[in-house]
Amino acid sequence: MSITAATAPDQIRTIAYRSRGHSHGYITRLMSPGDLGQILKPFVFLDLFDNRGDVFPTFGLHPHSGLATLTYVAEGSVSYEDTNHATGILRAGSVEWMRAGKGVWHAGGAGDPGLTRGFQLWIALPPDLELGPSESVYQSAADIPQIGPARVLLGEHGGARSSIAAPMPINYLAVALKVGARWRFQPPKGHSVLWLAIGKGRVSISEAEVLELGEIIVFEPGQAPVDFLALEDTEYVIGSAVPHPYDLVLGYYSVHTSAQALQVGEAEIQHIRRRLVEQGRL
Repeated sequence: MSITAATAPDQIRTIAYRSRGHSHGYITRLMSPGDLGQILKPFVFLDLFDNRGDVFPTFGLHPHSGLATLTYVAEGSVSYEDTNHATGILRAGSVEWMRAGKGVWHAGGAGDPGLTRGFQLWIALPPDLELGPSESVYQSAADIPQIGPARVLLGEHGGARSSIAAPMPINYLAVALKVGARWRFQPPKGHSVLWLAIGKGRVSISEAEVLELGEIIVFEPGQAPVDFLALEDTEYVIGSAVPHPYDLVLGYYSVHTSAQALQVGEAEIQHIRRRLVEQGRL
């Protein structure tokens, strides 16, 4: 049965799919390249992480190629390290942008003690970037533009633009609403891909439909806006984009547009691995 967002009668946005994903420990996998990633590309992977105040696990150095990752820390902190010689701590409101290109390795794990939660997103890259140089950007909360309740993690919204160079027409926002607050999202022209994931609280998008913590919601393609009403203090991420017109060719940590590109990326990953072994880092 279709569910509709609360907009004007001629601007109904239908929900195509909603899920709580699959949880393992402190991680809930909401989107993967083999499932929702196929219909939401360039968005291909999304994890919600929440350590519930316990010691956060460490994810040692691991590789990527052909994609970009964006990690957003909503609360608490995480540590980071990459093969572009960056190390540090991301605290609440911060972002790690890692455009893997031809190949890169990075790691993350426990920051300061206490509750840590946030999202990690993977984005498929177009052919002109999937084998290009890697890029890593680390932004504090103060670096991220905000308009109303929306923080612009990637792309542009309401005149506020992220300083990260988006690889394609794409928006990724973190929205925080106080109980009773309303907010409307109007996708930019051509952004027919639209989804959101709830990291805290509950929000209504129709008189009868409530979206809750831990859910991902996928909308049918279209251009209609979506209106939100916070039923309690609520935080969520929302993504919109022009559809990615390329195939998803998958490696274990990689996403490319062709088997040939995947082969090049995996060869570079192995080249970096040998260097890390020589340095005693693996």
